[in-house]
Amino acid sequence: MTPLLPLDLSRLPVRDFDFLIIGSGVAGLSCALELSEHGTVAVLTKEDIKNGSTQWAQGGIAAVLAPEPLDSPALHQADTEFAGAGLSDPSAVSVLVSEGPKRIRELIARGAHFDTEPSGELKLTREAAHRARRIVHAQGDSTGREVQRSLSQLAFDDPQIEVLENHLTVDFWISEGRCCGAVALNADGEAVLFRSKATIAATGGIGALYKVTTNPPVLTGDGMGMAFRAGAQLMDMEFVQFHPTAFALGPSNPKFLISEAVRGEGALLVNAKGERFMPRYHELKELAPRDVVARAIASEILATDADHVFLDLTHNSAQEIAARFPTIYSTCVAYGIDPAKDFIPVSPAEHYMMGGIRTDMDGATNVQGLLACGECACTGVHGANRLASNSMLEGLVFGIRTVSAAIHCLETNGELCVPPHTEQPATIGADFDTQTLQTARAQLQDAMWKGVGLVRDEAGLAKTLRVLNELYARFGHPAVKREAIELANMIECAWLVTRAALERRESRGAQFRRDFPQLSDDWKHHLMLSGDRDDLKITPIEVK
Repeated sequence: MTPLLPLDLSRLPVRDFDFLIIGSGVAGLSCALELSEHGTVAVLTKEDIKNGSTQWAQGGIAAVLAPEPLDSPALHQADTEFAGAGLSDPSAVSVLVSEGPKRIRELIARGAHFDTEPSGELKLTREAAHRARRIVHAQGDSTGREVQRSLSQLAFDDPQIEVLENHLTVDFWISEGRCCGAVALNADGEAVLFRSKATIAATGGIGALYKVTTNPPVLTGDGMGMAFRAGAQLMDMEFVQFHPTAFALGPSNPKFLISEAVRGEGALLVNAKGERFMPRYHELKELAPRDVVARAIASEILATDADHVFLDLTHNSAQEIAARFPTIYSTCVAYGIDPAKDFIPVSPAEHYMMGGIRTDMDGATNVQGLLACGECACTGVHGANRLASNSMLEGLVFGIRTVSAAIHCLETNGELCVPPHTEQPATIGADFDTQTLQTARAQLQDAMWKGVGLVRDEAGLAKTLRVLNELYARFGHPAVKREAIELANMIECAWLVTRAALERRESRGAQFRRDFPQLSDDWKHHLMLSGDRDDLKITPIEVK
């Protein structure tokens, strides 16, 4: 293990907990609430607890809640595997779809309020690549906000859980091959050693690596970067999902998301000439898998020399749209767009990471004591492309499944590790000013958007690698400063994504190579990344 900050751990203030969770989204908080019955829990989150990606989720959560023949776990599994383009592990998908309904009911029991019919039954909608109405939602298009609210409130009220906001985790602490906790910077920027029997990464995705994203800027790939440095295996890093329909007006980043549920409720995609185009690209038209729709939109933008395409929802009244999609409606109106009369301008944006820290079905990694769940983890459930609204479901299902592995660590890992004294710690990196770090960050984001975006090829990937290597040489060894640490993690993760994308010489799911445009059975396997920057090993792993 090569820590990002070479600190003398024996000199740091120490906090001890049974369980340490890094991240405060649906996966981390679900896990924390279950673990609080078995010991003390610390939840570290680098900003306010509400600033993660769960808060931003609009569409809803997919689960089989309608009776047969309207829906079934087998149908949900088939839809998930179809979207995953042959790389979804059936065993992981089976866990997701069979345990999902129970987790939704538990979430309701914990105080989450989902939209219901007048009869009291849950309202269910449909999204792209789903063949049944199985998406539960809250306040129309504010599902993530409602889930975050209910779980956060319970976590703050639980005496066994200590939520530590404004704590940036820097490195997992590895001692003799075992994860013994983590080093974090507290709200005052001081390094603190957190010791634990089980350490759980639930740090979300990598949206900040891209120039255009729907993710909040806190998603800098910290968990994946820390895990790789700690010796953990990563998998499927080439598969980065781009949401087809981000609101294309205004300079804001993250981009405001126009939920896939809008197309599920009948909205049509038209180009700058007013032509409906999806029937030319896929038999499922507007309800095709996300990667197909995103590339179709990109093609239409190029063909029409425009900056965006449009969503046509004008067959609905203003009252209908405002009732079903209140946040989307009010945001559009604020920008001078009335969805009942005007087309909504949209274009693709980075949205979700299918790959991440490789785990088993219970969140365990190859590093003893280190677990992972949620978007930063990779069980193989999403394959090459995530099915819409399976993300929060994954956080719920696998966040709670991680509990059993964490309890096992508590029972078997013995005493808390004792930090060694370091006589001469290595020199901390140069302290660059904020403007220099922001310029480097923007350079990375621009390179990733152009070279490792929706459409890739060898020349663009190789160029991106050169940019990343230059950035690593200058900024890869940061000072004790949040912006510098985040940039170092971004460089690490961007390099891993690019290396994996260069290795996979085919087009599958979210990975589209214009120089290898065909799907190939020779590449029907996961790619596992292990080792370090000087000796990266990329190993094919069979789909289970």
